[in-house]
Amino acid sequence: MKKIGVITSGGDAPGMNAAIRSVVRSAIYSGCEVVGIHRGFRGLLEDQYSHLSLRSVSGIINRGGTMLKTGRCPEMKTAAGMTQAITALRQLQIDGLVVIGGDGSLAAANALSRRGIPAVCIPGSIDNDIYGTDETIGFDTALNTAVEAIDKIRDTASSHERVFIVEVMGREHGFLALAVGLAAGAEFILVPEVKVSASVLCSELKQEHHRGKTSVIIVFAEGVGSPYELAQKITKGTHQEVRVSSLGYIQRGGTPSARSRILASKFGAHAVNLLLKGKKNRLVVLTRGGITDIPIALAAGREKPIDQTAYTLAERLAT
Repeated sequence: MKKIGVITSGGDAPGMNAAIRSVVRSAIYSGCEVVGIHRGFRGLLEDQYSHLSLRSVSGIINRGGTMLKTGRCPEMKTAAGMTQAITALRQLQIDGLVVIGGDGSLAAANALSRRGIPAVCIPGSIDNDIYGTDETIGFDTALNTAVEAIDKIRDTASSHERVFIVEVMGREHGFLALAVGLAAGAEFILVPEVKVSASVLCSELKQEHHRGKTSVIIVFAEGVGSPYELAQKITKGTHQEVRVSSLGYIQRGGTPSARSRILASKFGAHAVNLLLKGKKNRLVVLTRGGITDIPIALAAGREKPIDQTAYTLAERLAT
């Protein structure tokens, strides 16, 4: 293993820079060169790369986003795009590739590994939806960002005695919404994995009102549907004032938390060690408090189940 490539792909997540830094410095410490691929897999197809040194990654551990930039690359789902990517990696004489990203990045790395490219994945996603790992890089930071925002929204909700629907990210899964709702003490948490009808929600809101609760926070994962349509249904069904607040992309940015930085640093070092030991096609994961790894193929395309115990606890504590 003489030359390692590193790439960030898909959605950005706070802590990706810390992971890049860890990969670069761990690899150079072990005598390897490091090539950074810019703008995700598209950069690989368009020859956008640079050789990274120790100084290249100075002062980035505290920065959100990714210094390598990122983006989506639909071409990687085609045979032609995959062939072009493999050709580029071989021309660069890259012996092993570290891919930092979410489920789409995992799928691309799995496809490359099946074609003979040694790859190791680091899960980076604010959604925490990667199968096999308890936590992904960026999840803790996004969680804290959303909770801080909801704490402020609750002040207004209490003052005006209103129902607030707070939309958080999570197009397909509700891991972030569940954690945010539990930490913020939300009265209701709506996630794609658990179906709750508007009529049932209205009935429960009426019960809350009769018990003397004058303000309510509903954490709403974006994959559930339209929060504005739900707001109209609640107003019609309960005659209560409802406001919608979408937190949007502030959840992706910002200074990574200490936990996100530490996790990213450990993930990066473990990824390099795997390649140096000749282990390939692995996904670095956190499980039961420890850093380990599993086959990429085991995680790619598999659905991570929602924590039903945590969901039930959130419901019980909100009463």
